Amino acid sequence: MGERAKEWLLAAGAGAAVGALSAAAVIDLLSRSKRRERYARDLLESNGMTTGNTRSSKHLGSLGSSALLSDEVVSEQLTSHAASMLLRSGVGRLLLVDFDQVSLSSLNRHAVATRDDVGTSKALCLKKHFSMIYPECQIDAKVQLYDASSEEEILSGQPDFVLDCIDNIDTKVSLLAACVRRGLKVLSAMGAGARADPTRIRVADLRESSNDPLSRSVRYRLKKEHGIEGGIPVVFSLEKPKAKLLPFQASKEEETPSDYQIVPGFRVRIIPVLGTIPAIFGQVMASYVVTQLAGLDFQTEPVVNLDLDHYRILHQRLIEHEELMYGTAEQVLVDAEEVMYIVKELWRGRSARDQSQDTGRKMWRSVNELMLVRWDKSKAAGISNLILVKFSEADAHESTTLDRIKEQEPEFYSMVSRVLKRAEMEFAL
Repeated sequence: MGERAKEWLLAAGAGAAVGALSAAAVIDLLSRSKRRERYARDLLESNGMTTGNTRSSKHLGSLGSSALLSDEVVSEQLTSHAASMLLRSGVGRLLLVDFDQVSLSSLNRHAVATRDDVGTSKALCLKKHFSMIYPECQIDAKVQLYDASSEEEILSGQPDFVLDCIDNIDTKVSLLAACVRRGLKVLSAMGAGARADPTRIRVADLRESSNDPLSRSVRYRLKKEHGIEGGIPVVFSLEKPKAKLLPFQASKEEETPSDYQIVPGFRVRIIPVLGTIPAIFGQVMASYVVTQLAGLDFQTEPVVNLDLDHYRILHQRLIEHEELMYGTAEQVLVDAEEVMYIVKELWRGRSARDQSQDTGRKMWRSVNELMLVRWDKSKAAGISNLILVKFSEADAHESTTLDRIKEQEPEFYSMVSRVLKRAEMEFAL
């Protein structure tokens, strides 16, 4: 990163905290009961180790409700890789909020923790290592669980960005709703557990995420409880989870999962995690935040489920429309693959007049009502002169002029001009 950009990021970070939040257990809440000691020993032995140090305890995740325990795969994403790369990118102030401890089972996906850190607070562990990497960074670490009572304390500093890496559904929904209510920029990590394919990781609006049980639950709860239907960017994987929560194994017949919960509502069962996937999630989150803070144009890949045949259909419709309107298709300067770019990259599978609406995952259902038309009728039907509209919108567009659109719908005119200008730049037209 250039010196000028680095100084800008330092200034931006110094003005307010950049939150890196997750969830699990406060140090002081770790009971030394015999029951938990047995569980800790069993966990150590399952990892091929034995020790008398029960500080390592168990690695906890979360559960929004008991109904989710049987069929929902919740996140095992940690903040550490995201926070580490924000630090190394020159962000001048970090607020780390985490009430979990470093455990043996989390070492495979932690950015900086070592075996000596097992049993210590994750937030304080990060602060210790980060201070050695970048001593000039102002780092605040809170060993704390985020909830409604701590909202004001954690979010009142107007952070430039909040990174939500919480893996408890109740707490996650509460934080996201608070960020929306306060007008804070937030990026949320969804389920990283039981995935293995790094090429399927995406950044998209929460409405467009798919194949992710955590996203589905969060989406439902935000809409039902807070009236929030989207507008929150998330990092998620298109890959279907390859495993569910591992079964609970009690030491005694009468024991239940709740006997091992440090905090009510947090699960004690675990899910297999390939350490590289949470790390990539964190790297993606840091990249997204840094580009947003720097004011760079971050174009996320649309989640549009169409195959090439669908784009061929749209291409053929364009040809037929050109023949109907102009008597010839000679001015069609795009092929099916370029139609794919226009539909997917420029218009994100939506009508140019519905860019704020949620189509994403349902794009394949709406292809039968979409078509491409020229923006400027005096120019050829090229990559930088085609907009995606519904059949019902095409006739109205063809019967008007650009001057009239500019006069009557200045915001729409500016938006389309901006999108088509992007095509010119990316294709060096």
